[in-house]
Parts: sequence; structure tokens; C-alpha cells
Amino acid sequence: MRSFAEEKNNGTIELLFTKPLTDMEIVLGKYLASLFIVFIALIPTFVYYISIYQLGLPKGNIDTGGVIGSYMGLLFLGSVFTAVGIFCSTITSSQIVAFLFAALFSALLYWGFDLVSGFDFMEGSIETFIQKFGIASHYDSISRGIVDTRDVLYFLSLNAIFILFSATALESRKW
Repeated sequence: MRSFAEEKNNGTIELLFTKPLTDMEIVLGKYLASLFIVFIALIPTFVYYISIYQLGLPKGNIDTGGVIGSYMGLLFLGSVFTAVGIFCSTITSSQIVAFLFAALFSALLYWGFDLVSGFDFMEGSIETFIQKFGIASHYDSISRGIVDTRDVLYFLSLNAIFILFSATALESRKW
């Protein structure tokens, strides 16, 4: 949440814009740096996998495919939440407001479509169709160890959409 909001608040964003970089390059740089932090945060959890792998009877009695799928799902989930956070940081100059917007958007993307599909007037295929717009159904699929191209494309598309929204929000200062 701090990536652009704090720079706007401190006035250092003008210094960043004087560099020979496009707005998209700036957004991608901040996005990839934030995504790297998400990756680093997941590394210590490998201790649990190694412990369960070594202590299982017989040794290695763990669904490695499911674990790999879960880690992929967590990385994709973190990447979407990072992109949403970067976007929210570009539209406001307050870190707290950016955090609240990002938390709201992320919650709506994760649970909102499931809640809407649970209404009484939704039936069968319409309910499933609406659920497929939410992150939860795609994350559940990947976390079971089933890496489907539809789910991967969904997460990559959401990342691209929010990165483009961020770049557009930064370019709007020139309008």
C-alpha cells in the first residue's frame, strides 16, 4: 500500500517521474518488487513441508503434487492481491486509505462472487458461471493440485488488468 501513496504524500513521486522510465515500467518495477517480497515470505513455510516429508510413515508420505499446487495457488493469490494493492496505492495519497481499498477489493474479488451466486434466485449453471468470476473457485482448483490453464490464465489476466489500471491511474496526472 505504501508503494505509490507514500511517494505522493512525501513528494518524491516527482523525482521518480523525472527518471527516463515509462509509467508502465515504474508500475511493473514496484509490482515485481512487491511480488518478490511475497515469494520471500513463503520460503520459510518450506520447513513444514520438509518436516512432514521426513517424519511421515513411510518417509515421503505426502501429496507432493498437492503441495506444489498449493504453493502455486498461493503465489498466484499473492500476485493478484499485490496488483490490487499497487492499483489502490496509485489512486490515493494515503497508505491507510489504500490499504482499506485494497482489502475491500480483494475481499470482493475473493468472496463477492460466491456471495452473489448464493442468492435464492440463482440456479444451477448461472450459479456456477458467476462463481467462476471469483478468485475462490480458481484458487481452490489450483490448491488441490490441479493446475489448469483456465485458472492460470484467470490469475494472469487479473494481474494484467490491475497493472494496466495502475499505469492508467499514473498516466492520468498528465491529463
